[in-house]
Amino acid sequence: MALSITFHALTSLLLFHVSFVSTATHTPHHHASHSSNHLQKAYRALQAWKKVIYSDPKNLTGDWVGPSVCSYTGIFCAPSPSDPNTLVVAGIDLNHGDIAGFLPEPIGLLSDLALIHLNSNRFCGILPRSLSQLSLLYELDLSNNRFVGPFPDVVLSLPSLKYLDLRYNEFEGPLPPKLFSNPLDAIFVNNNRLTSLIPRDFTGTTASVVVFANNDFSGCLPPTIAHFADTLEELLLINSSLSGCLPPEVGYLYKLRVLDMSYNSLVGPVPYSLAGLGHLELLNLDHNMFTGAVPLGVCVLPSLQNLTVSDNYFSEEEGICRNLTSRGIVFDDSNNCLPDKPHQRSHKVCEDVLDHPVDCYDHECSAVAPQASPFAAGPSLAPAPAPTYT
Repeated sequence: MALSITFHALTSLLLFHVSFVSTATHTPHHHASHSSNHLQKAYRALQAWKKVIYSDPKNLTGDWVGPSVCSYTGIFCAPSPSDPNTLVVAGIDLNHGDIAGFLPEPIGLLSDLALIHLNSNRFCGILPRSLSQLSLLYELDLSNNRFVGPFPDVVLSLPSLKYLDLRYNEFEGPLPPKLFSNPLDAIFVNNNRLTSLIPRDFTGTTASVVVFANNDFSGCLPPTIAHFADTLEELLLINSSLSGCLPPEVGYLYKLRVLDMSYNSLVGPVPYSLAGLGHLELLNLDHNMFTGAVPLGVCVLPSLQNLTVSDNYFSEEEGICRNLTSRGIVFDDSNNCLPDKPHQRSHKVCEDVLDHPVDCYDHECSAVAPQASPFAAGPSLAPAPAPTYT
């Protein structure tokens, strides 16, 4: 379910664009004099790139020979947005190519690119600064590669970028605050080595999908998460080393459909404000240290389809929460401290935690000492299949 709505919109846009691109590639009426300069630069860039590719087991770049770049495998041409008589390289798709190499500086010559999809290859190294010249770039998918270094600030200088996918690489260090002020629609940075989290002076974002899972952010989720409210539909913070209480401001994210905070060290009761998430379809809080009651307001959410609260320390479950499966909702409350329910923790284990309740109103987020999670590392998020060109 996760990401389905946004992916549908993005995929529709992508298929429209690529259909247009594919048609344009075979259109014979573009003026060569107008196109030649753009395509000559593209030729230089692609030849420079080919020279630093040292493994291409599927031979996708085997036909990258000669100046007819629009016939290269994985290269798509289209009329320029500023001049329909000028043919330009508008897209690159080498998804699942298992290609090894790196991105050279001359890639900045491909200044007409709208799409770069390099999912599931073995590209490595740092991203070149020349990427900043790709002012028309709308989608950048570098997921499941071996890129390294700090978060690549160069991607935040791309004025047209809406879809950013950097997951499954080896980027490390803090997230730059500018990430949250850029007009992105989808942000995927899961499964890297990133630290820190949303800055406390965060002011807003346009993102509808944010996936930060499987990093080492640590600390608390700040109340400024509320500034995502007008756009955010899916938030995944699985296994992100979060501690402290879940802020009530999460309940302000009224457009949320998917919220997954599993495999962290979150404590205290679940805020009642989550009862305001009327569009929520999936809520996963498993493998934390939540206590108190499973909120009745969550159990009666009108769109709820899947609720997972297992592997916590919940000790109360009232009313409809005790019989969610009768409504067709997938529900897991195992391994808690719920009386008269099967598959719960031992009395001794529950007592050790419940005898020391956390008052989330009595301290600031920063005052909660990070705790080592008693659980094993969370599940790895498998790379989502990239949209397929037709």
